[in-house]
Amino acid sequence: METSRVQTLSRRIKLPPPVAAIYRAVAELEARYPRKFTPDGHLVGSIGEVLAAEALGLTLYPMLRAGHDAYDADGDVQIKMTGGRSIAIYAECVRLVVLRVVSPEEAEIVYDGPGAPAWANAGNIQKNGQRVVSLAKLRALTTQADLANTQKRRSSAATARQEAE
Repeated sequence: METSRVQTLSRRIKLPPPVAAIYRAVAELEARYPRKFTPDGHLVGSIGEVLAAEALGLTLYPMLRAGHDAYDADGDVQIKMTGGRSIAIYAECVRLVVLRVVSPEEAEIVYDGPGAPAWANAGNIQKNGQRVVSLAKLRALTTQADLANTQKRRSSAATARQEAE
């Protein structure tokens, strides 16, 4: 998959009403009690998968398929969602989509691009077999890809102008 596939930062997605209700309940609990009530695990993973599928036109694989969660005409896609500052990955994937919950009503697409750069920039393998990569690093990868794509388009345009002359 080409680097040009990397999407621009911070595309916002409205959460479906039942999902928004979960996050509003979490906010209410945290306001009332001195505790964190962080949704995690399968719940957040499944929410991320359906959000990404709807927002990006992906087809979900059946549950518990190893490696990738969905696919489209361009190939397989691994989907991660977090309310935190990083994600954990087990292996390099073809395409990686990372979402972050930004409010009880919205999530943002932090990264949508090739899995190889994310894997290359992830930390060391932890005891559980996962490697962690920060959302800040993924945003930086997106910015680098956007700059490279802009330069590539400018170079192609200049070449086309020279050929036309």
